[in-house]
Amino acid sequence: MESAGTYDYIIVGGGTAGCLLAKRLTEDRQTEVLLIEAGGKDDYLWIHIPVGYLYCIDNPRTDWRYRTEADAGLHGRSLIYPRGKVLGGCSSINGMIYMRGQAADYAHWAEVSGDANWNWDQVLPLFKKTEDHYAGASAVHGAGGEWRVEQQRLSWEILDAFRQAAEQTGIPPTADFNGGDNFGCAYFEVNQKKGVRWNTAKAFLREASRRPNLTIMTGSQVERLEISADGQCRGVHFVGGGSRWSAQARRETILCAGAIGTPQILQLSGIGPAPLLQENGITPVLDAPGVGENLQDHLQLRMIFKVSQAPTLNTLANHWLGKARIGLEYALRRSGPMSMAPSQLGAFARSSPAVATPDLEYHVQPLSLDRFGEPLHNFPAFTASVCHLRPSSRGHVRIRSGNFEDAPAIVPNYLSTEADRRTAAAALALTRRIVAAPALHKYAPVEYRPGPDFQTEADLARAAGMIGTTIFHPVGTCRMGRADDPMAVVDSELRVKGVAGLHIADASIMPRITSGNTNAPVLMIAERLAALLCKNAQ
Repeated sequence: MESAGTYDYIIVGGGTAGCLLAKRLTEDRQTEVLLIEAGGKDDYLWIHIPVGYLYCIDNPRTDWRYRTEADAGLHGRSLIYPRGKVLGGCSSINGMIYMRGQAADYAHWAEVSGDANWNWDQVLPLFKKTEDHYAGASAVHGAGGEWRVEQQRLSWEILDAFRQAAEQTGIPPTADFNGGDNFGCAYFEVNQKKGVRWNTAKAFLREASRRPNLTIMTGSQVERLEISADGQCRGVHFVGGGSRWSAQARRETILCAGAIGTPQILQLSGIGPAPLLQENGITPVLDAPGVGENLQDHLQLRMIFKVSQAPTLNTLANHWLGKARIGLEYALRRSGPMSMAPSQLGAFARSSPAVATPDLEYHVQPLSLDRFGEPLHNFPAFTASVCHLRPSSRGHVRIRSGNFEDAPAIVPNYLSTEADRRTAAAALALTRRIVAAPALHKYAPVEYRPGPDFQTEADLARAAGMIGTTIFHPVGTCRMGRADDPMAVVDSELRVKGVAGLHIADASIMPRITSGNTNAPVLMIAERLAALLCKNAQ
């Protein structure tokens, strides 16, 4: 085994959180940082063209290409489960939607962690610090930060009509989803810069990589953490460039490998449920039953409606002239369909009047296809995907062996509770009410999927399992909690309980999933840890 040296901090994972931490921690030029990333550089063209997510997801160049286990809630289906394997991580392959969630989400985090610093009023300055909002600084937005937030560079007639129909159904237009209460309907704001994806490698790592106190090792996968007999994390063992390496940390090792990778690394290192570790030939260092449990995700229910009298991407992109026009518009103006985020129009609504804050999110698209990776349909249509924002179903991530190259078993357990099945049925029924509103009448929408045969609540719950698929928001597998919580993996300052010198900063620490897309909250989590570590160092 070769030595990669000794550093003040070792960051495992060059994704959303890892890129920010690398920049913040190296601002002190006396602090030496090693960033380890299993993927390569973000120099693949399709990372940067917004519509290129189509070519990045399920591509070994940019994606871990995980799959879930067959899921009973989805009638035995297995799903692709994309996670970024490239500098920038999921910010290099995701939908680019900038969404913080709701103030109530963070009140819940503060309550379960026993730390008021996780309340909305305390995390809002962290969101604002990173942000460079197109409209400039305000009470809820920042300007001059690294994380560019812009309006989308296109609109669609059919989406504008859906927004009007949502208003007619009681979901009002909103100017901003990110003020703490995201009720309403609007075009999503996106992490782009002049029509080009703005990932965290550009935003944070580009400048930091020029600093002599930052070492970046790509193509390097961590085998395990090095834990001493007295319970101290001393560093990591990893493989890269055809060699096995060890690196030592003088201060801290920080796991930023995500909701799948972080629990896998902990379990391979002997930190996890003791029976699971023993089954896989790993001697437990710390019996931590919460590692890999509490998996949560947003299940999107993709309803498709055929329409008339409206242009959609299906018809525009299904002949060579339309494709040529799309390419030319992007080349000349950095606008048009090639600048599209996967979903353009959003809406937040309540599944029931009894729900205190919106628990449904819509991602509406001027296109349709049977499943991701397949061709667009040859008829004009739009897709209204709706997901339950705060599901009660819980899954897990567990290693299958002691070999770090073996992907873990991912079991989301979608729709495994009666409450989630009721909410799914209510979500599908609400979508039908929106589509039946007067604003969409002239387009004569006809439900193509799941189809009009599903009418009762039981029918709709069954249909949800047929059309449901992940929207790529796994969280919670190393959740934060109080000291007396046996299932909590980290404390409120993101220190791994029972192991000194080890922190986690990624989506795995979320006690409960945020009420919206999860990339921006991960950036905030990393910003909070950076502030804590810099304060401790001083």
